[in-house]
Parts: sequence; structure tokens; C-alpha cells
Amino acid sequence: MTAMESLEAGAGRLGLKLSAKQLEQFHIYWEELVEWNRCVNLTGITGYQEVQTKHFLDSLTVCLVWPPSRANAVLRIIDVGTGAGIPGVPLKILFPEIRLVLLEATEKKAAFLRHISDRLGLADVEVVTGRAEDVARQGRYRESFDIVVSRAVAPLVTLAELALPFCVVGGSFIAQKKGDLVSEISRAERAIIRLGGRLREVRTVDLEEFSDERQLVVIDKELATPELYPRRPGIPSKRPLS
Repeated sequence: MTAMESLEAGAGRLGLKLSAKQLEQFHIYWEELVEWNRCVNLTGITGYQEVQTKHFLDSLTVCLVWPPSRANAVLRIIDVGTGAGIPGVPLKILFPEIRLVLLEATEKKAAFLRHISDRLGLADVEVVTGRAEDVARQGRYRESFDIVVSRAVAPLVTLAELALPFCVVGGSFIAQKKGDLVSEISRAERAIIRLGGRLREVRTVDLEEFSDERQLVVIDKELATPELYPRRPGIPSKRPLS
């Protein structure tokens, strides 16, 4: 079996062609992930096949709702609560031109992110250690990104308050979610509007590699987020806006 064969096949079903260099970068990413995971709790998924599908391919599904006319433009992207770099680093491997910020609250994970960015030779990657509630209030980051991505961080009502303040008016927030989202979206709708967003679509990810129901929630930023948000650390999860 060639390196990253499952990832290459799955990417092909998404209409993506990965180069030999990109497949090698993903292979190195897996090796470093396994090595660092012995000392730092990065992920519970470390098997070669599982990482290819459940981490790398899952990250690339964001391309299903990627702005088609801007895929090759210099987009500014922030991955909120990135953990081991998912989905931000795989997207950077796929689109080397993007300017990426990886936001992670845990310093040990942030150290891995800096290491893997250097190891893979990724340019224009900034690792920021801090909580979204604090970083979103810094002028350098507030309403500064064309696309905000996040996976498995929090319920949508909380996630919207953490993510939308980073998004420029005219940009989009893409949340990777699993399962039945009807009640979760209903609970978040008012908060999304209050934060300056509008729900554009919920796209189901239909790939044979995934047995569970994976979906992409796309929220467009239509108005500036009021200065009140996000509230201080911990409050968005303890007292959701809904």
C-alpha cells in the first residue's frame, strides 16, 4: 500500500488531487502526531488508517463549502480550538497559499503545532496560545479572517460566540459537526443573528469512509459583532446566549 492511500482515494472522491509532496507531508504529520502523543494528549486516534480518514480526510471535507471563486486566493483563516491542528493544518497542506492562524489554549498542544508547522515547511502559519474569548478582543485578530473553522469544540450556540467575532463582515464560519443538528441549530439561531451571522446551509458529508453522520454548518457574517461579545472566558459555555 502506498503512503496515505486511503486519504488519496477519499480526497479524489471530493474532487481533490493530492501531489506526492502533499501525501508525504501528511505521512510525516501522522508520524509526528503519534510520536508527540506519547507525551502530550493530542488525540485518541493514532492508527494509520484511522488518522487518514477521521482526521485528515475529515478536515478536507471543509472544501465542500469552500468559496469556489477564492480557493486559490490568499485567504486569511483561523482554526479556533485547533488541538492537534485539525482541520487547519490539513487545509494548509492542501492550499499552501492561505494565511493560517492556529488558536489553541493549551501550551503543550501549541508547542506541537509550532513543531509540526516547521517540520512540514509550512509558511504563513501563526500559532496563538490563548482562549478564544480573550484573543477575539485583540485588534489584530478581531474581525480579521475570511474563514473561521472549528471542529468538535462546543455546542453551536457556544461556538458561534467564540468564532464569529473573528470573522470579517462578508466572511464565513464553517463548523464541523456530527449527528442530528436540528435542536442544536434551533437553539443557536437567535445567538447567530445577535452576533452578526446568518445560517447559510448545513451540508451533509456523504463519503463511504464515514459511517456516522457528519455535517458542515456554514454561517455567513453579515454585520459586525457587537463589542459585548464574546463574553469573558467560560461564560459562553456556562450561560449560552439562547
